[in-house]
Amino acid sequence: MEERLGQDPTNLIKVVLFGPESTGKTTLSKELAEHYQTEWVPEYAREYLQDKWDREHKTCEPKDLVPIAYGQMKLENELAKSANKILICDTDLLETKVYSEAYYLGSCDPVLEKYALQNTYDLYLLTYIDTPWEADDLRDKPNERERMFTYFKETLEKYHRNFIILKGDKTSRLSTAIKHIDKLLHNMIDLSPKDLEQLESKGISKEKVARQIETFKEGIPFVDLVKAAVVSNGILRFSDQEQEELIQYFENSRGNLDLLKFVPASGAASRMFKAMFNFVDSYDPSKESLSAYIERTGDSDVKKFTEQMPKLPFYDLIMGRIKGKAANKDEEAYLFVKEMLMEDGLNYGFYPKGLLPFHQYDSGSATPFEEHLKEAALYAKTDGKANLHFTVSEQHDEMFAEEESKVAPKISKSTDTEFAISYSNQKPSTDTIAVDMENQPFKNSDGSILFRPGGHGALIENLNDQDADIIFIKNIDNVVIDKNLEAVANSKKMLAGVLKMVQDRAFTYAKQLEEGGISPEAADQIKAFLEKDLNVRMPKNYNELSVDEQLSILKDRINRPIRICGMVKNEGEPGGGPFWIKDGEGYISLQIIESAQIDMSNEEQADLLKNSTHFNPVDLVCGVRNYKGEKYNLLDFVDEKQGFITGKTQEGKELKALELPGLWNGAMAFWNTIFVEVPLVTFNPVKTVNDLLKPTHQA
Repeated sequence: MEERLGQDPTNLIKVVLFGPESTGKTTLSKELAEHYQTEWVPEYAREYLQDKWDREHKTCEPKDLVPIAYGQMKLENELAKSANKILICDTDLLETKVYSEAYYLGSCDPVLEKYALQNTYDLYLLTYIDTPWEADDLRDKPNERERMFTYFKETLEKYHRNFIILKGDKTSRLSTAIKHIDKLLHNMIDLSPKDLEQLESKGISKEKVARQIETFKEGIPFVDLVKAAVVSNGILRFSDQEQEELIQYFENSRGNLDLLKFVPASGAASRMFKAMFNFVDSYDPSKESLSAYIERTGDSDVKKFTEQMPKLPFYDLIMGRIKGKAANKDEEAYLFVKEMLMEDGLNYGFYPKGLLPFHQYDSGSATPFEEHLKEAALYAKTDGKANLHFTVSEQHDEMFAEEESKVAPKISKSTDTEFAISYSNQKPSTDTIAVDMENQPFKNSDGSILFRPGGHGALIENLNDQDADIIFIKNIDNVVIDKNLEAVANSKKMLAGVLKMVQDRAFTYAKQLEEGGISPEAADQIKAFLEKDLNVRMPKNYNELSVDEQLSILKDRINRPIRICGMVKNEGEPGGGPFWIKDGEGYISLQIIESAQIDMSNEEQADLLKNSTHFNPVDLVCGVRNYKGEKYNLLDFVDEKQGFITGKTQEGKELKALELPGLWNGAMAFWNTIFVEVPLVTFNPVKTVNDLLKPTHQA
């Protein structure tokens, strides 16, 4: 029954007329259908409610909304079969959801809401209230049009729908609508029934594919850096006493909080051993000495590795396995690397990074997976239980399960902690389409469309499936040895204290805005809080707006997920950094930006990067619930224009690939953001195997 509210697969462009009653939607629907010689979907509610009025002399009631929704989608799916490229819809389920919330129930039926948000359309035409009111049997709220227009507009913005506002007389409205629909037609891609089946099997909508191809055509502009975030302007620095107070604030609340540690762990170790794979391929100990090889190639990575091998956590293990096989020290180094990497050896080159031995203790070696359990026991535990979620590659599922069964009981006993560990894989629906050099879908030799993994930004969907009051995020390879655990835990608690403190105030203000009756003084107080504490920048014309428009902006800005991001002083390590940036609409916000997003040919922009003081260690503490305890849909806060386009080859042919906005970059672009300086001891990533030789990884 429920699926009857869904859309049948189609290659049509779908346009929705959206807005308050008596704003010319039906008239324009008919005109657009006539212009494009296609079908238009009438508003089923009119037929349903006219019949009800004739029979009972009653207008719409809450109990009518779901039957109306079923009738509307049946009508849309039927007319889609005979439409010509475009289907004009006089309404959709999102409009029904608006009326349910604003007119009748103050809420929406869960099933209706699910499909209102799941069904997709290419363009919404939001009709303004500058048309005369025309009364009929079913229209009963002429004084509500202004309030309802604001509600409709906020809904489209909240769910990031593609929309334009239509104002003026019928002729100008029609002309504006045609201009925007023609643009959609220009970008329309021709998908065969086989292509549509492939999309459906991956859970990818044709609208998403169309948006991605439009991104290829338009290109992704470089970000516009305004200035680097620094201490006192974008980055907070706390004294020792202030840190202790923040830690205590978190500790005081901890017993009432759902806590979760979220660890992106799908990275393979192959890149970590890139230099060593090259060494195995290039070096022959029977033909030259190791020193001659290093001098010939200038390979400083191999030099460092071979000189300091005894410091590696797996040194004794490998030496035991190759004992007696080498004729000299040079061959021993070669066999060591080969045993470390190859499939007939330890096969570390094909391991998930999270399951490699990183640290050597007297009691044995420890993997990053094990070290993350130790951390969780210190700062992500409530009432003796710690929840962890790891995103892993599907081919490594069993390996992680085996590691959990081996180490979790041990760490559970030593920390007096019960661990609840869950896993997820990157979703096929987050793969992105590849295109040829003409921006057409790239086809494999079997005729199927080529899709590629969307990068770590795809994990925003995995994060969106989690729910907790506070979510701690840190990469799998950023772990510390036991003696530094307390410092790391205190830093995390301090960040959680910042989140809890600012969240408590934000929730108070969000509730006030929801309840209404805000005085000018209270509105100014909320605005000051947003600007000073949450780094929100208001539109330039904010002071010229009406009181209702200002309150609408405040309500939108405060009802967003919050991320507290640790930042470390720049010590020359690669990585994204904290910047104030300006988007295409002139809005300024605080963002984590990667160097690839910056136009390095622009001297001014390059200087801003070069002179920045801090960078991002991927150390986040996130609040993903609103003041009512409801989880935000995190996909509503992604900036799709912060991805990356790269050149690749497949089957000898050139193509363009799209990487999704990074998890802590564009995927969180519309979150409220606070940057806090954290100690360097919290940042110990292992990007190459030689990083394991650093003092911070020597137990």
